Amino acid sequence: MTAGPPRSKADWFALIHQERARLAADLTGLADDRWTTRSLCGDWTVEQTLAHLTSGASIGTLRWIGSIVGARFDADLHNARRLAEHRGTAPELTLRRYRSIVTSTTVASGHMPAWLGEIVVHGQDIRHPLGIRTVPSVDASAAVAEFFVSRNFTVNSKKAVTGLSLTATDGPFHHGTGPEVVGPTIALVMAMAGRHAYLDELSGPGLPVLRERTTTF
Repeated sequence: MTAGPPRSKADWFALIHQERARLAADLTGLADDRWTTRSLCGDWTVEQTLAHLTSGASIGTLRWIGSIVGARFDADLHNARRLAEHRGTAPELTLRRYRSIVTSTTVASGHMPAWLGEIVVHGQDIRHPLGIRTVPSVDASAAVAEFFVSRNFTVNSKKAVTGLSLTATDGPFHHGTGPEVVGPTIALVMAMAGRHAYLDELSGPGLPVLRERTTTF
């Protein structure tokens, strides 16, 4: 098992801010034509995914409720509207807007592990197709892994790993019993988030089960 998740809101924000800053650094100087690269998050490009991260750190609870109600509880429409709001007229402006929220403490809910998961997962959604090798800290990835195995939040991560044993090769994270899936902490996190590009970094007798379960994500 890990040593446990951060214990205070300040601890969570420290990890969130660290990972946001690292992503900003990775994208500094990125050529304009690479911003249209498709990310690992559905049909969104790298630039759209970054604008989504800016949106998530810019809207509090009341505005979020107003936005989702205004979209008639259509999460895709809500996300598309907020993404468009925070996307610049050029990639440089989109990145500038993202930099402005690196130390933001605005969140739409008190689910702090989910907000860390937002930057950890979407950060890799952006980096992976660009060939950027930076990965989140093991502390950040392990905290998100603990959250993902504990509940189904925006993806069915808990359901995907029920009856499996997960073991990180680069840190203390371990969860469950049953056929084992082994690999880097971030690969376990991304697989639980349904990012099949990371399944090749994992191994073990439980991998075929995890692969099959995440095909519907």
